[in-house]
Parts: sequence; structure tokens; C-alpha cells
Amino acid sequence: MTGRYLFASAALVALLSACSSPQQQRRAQQASAAERTLDRIGSIGDPGRVAAADIAFARMARDEGQWTAYRANAASGAVVHGADGPVPVEGFIGGRTDPAVANAWTPNTIWASCDGTLAVTFGRYQVPNGDVGSYVTVWELQRDRSYKWTYDVRTLDNPQPEPEAGPDIPEGEEAIIVPGMTSIEGRVADCMPQGTPPPPDPPAMASDSSGGDRSTDARLEWSWAHQADGTRHVNVSWLREGEWQQAVSFSVPPGAE
Repeated sequence: MTGRYLFASAALVALLSACSSPQQQRRAQQASAAERTLDRIGSIGDPGRVAAADIAFARMARDEGQWTAYRANAASGAVVHGADGPVPVEGFIGGRTDPAVANAWTPNTIWASCDGTLAVTFGRYQVPNGDVGSYVTVWELQRDRSYKWTYDVRTLDNPQPEPEAGPDIPEGEEAIIVPGMTSIEGRVADCMPQGTPPPPDPPAMASDSSGGDRSTDARLEWSWAHQADGTRHVNVSWLREGEWQQAVSFSVPPGAE
């Protein structure tokens, strides 16, 4: 089976663009388009559907409010990894009201387990003042076959990159575009029925707390750690070509936004 594939620019615009109203119908159409892409390539995992879920999450934040979207798209037990460690989403949001302008974000790489029960997105985001950064979000497959996020960590670039010229978007389109984004790449772990080697141990580091999880088929796993100085880490490993490989190693320094 194909282990990786690329949503080229035209496909990205198709996923991001609003086709009709109301908003829920647009998000459903985006998910449907992603599923059709998966059907064509014969993938078992669901990186296309995960990309659609992440994009729909960002669109809902823009259209209905940032914290409203965080609540609506969160799995049971979802946490945001903040400066003091992972915090349940309700505790992280607290009494905050939705900001007038939400952050914008777009995934650029998705890693999915073979059975589709767990996936990770890595992407770029932009805050209202124009600053940009990177994020990692972990997604769990729900009983209704939808995807909801269960872990999120992000940080702004330091230093910020030089401003880029924005891409040309056809008039009338409502795409969410983050500088530097041109395509989305989806990757699926091995689907071998037997001979699975044991997963690697998480990277050794002195931390006050740590956690993580793995897919039901044990082909993809992730872990987080929070060090005493406030450094945040998330690592993702997946089984590919018969061996465990590192997919993501993402760190946020102490005091970073």
C-alpha cells in the first residue's frame, strides 16, 4: 500500500475552500473530499480525514470563535500543553471569552496509524498580529468515526521569519492560508499483520511529568514530557518499513508563547 501521499496545491484549496453554506455543510463537504482522496489511493489509515478535521477545527475557530471551537472539537480528556504543563481543555480556557479574531492554522504533515485510531498533525499557525509558529496536535478516532483532538502544543517562532508574499487565492474563495503553506502530506504506518517489533523507549530526559498513548494496532505512539525548567517536549514514533522511526520531535523552550 502507499505509505505517503501529497495533497498538491489545488487539492489543498479544495479542502480549505468553502463550497456552500451553512458552515456545518461546508465542513462535511471538506471531510467527504478527503475521504474520496483516500479511497483513490487505497489507504487504510485516515490522514486525509484527519487533515479535514484539523482544517474544519481552524475554520470553526474563525467562524464561531476560538475557544468555542476548542471545546467542540476536543475528545474526552483533551489537554493543552501550556507553560505549566498539560492542562485539561476546560481548565486551560477557564473563563476566557472568544477573541474577536482567532488564530489561523493549517496542517502540513499528518502521520496516521494503519487502523486509523490515532493520528498526529504538524503544521503552522498565525496569531492576529501576524506572528507565526508551529504546532503539534494528536487526534483520536471516535465511535462515530469522527476525529477529535486529544493533545495540543504550539509555540511562536523565535526569531520570527521574514514576511512572505501571500499566495494567489481565487476571488471569492475563503481559504485559511498560513505563510509558508503550499501542500499537505499524509503518511500511513505499516500494516503488517505480524512481526511487529517492540516500540522504542521514549527519549530519556529529566522531567517533572510525562505521558502519552499509542494506537490500537500499536503502529504509532506519542509521548509528552514537561521538564522542571518549563521546557515542553512531544515525540511521535511510527512503524514504517518494518522498523520504528521518529516522526516528530518537537520542543518548546521555557517561557515561550
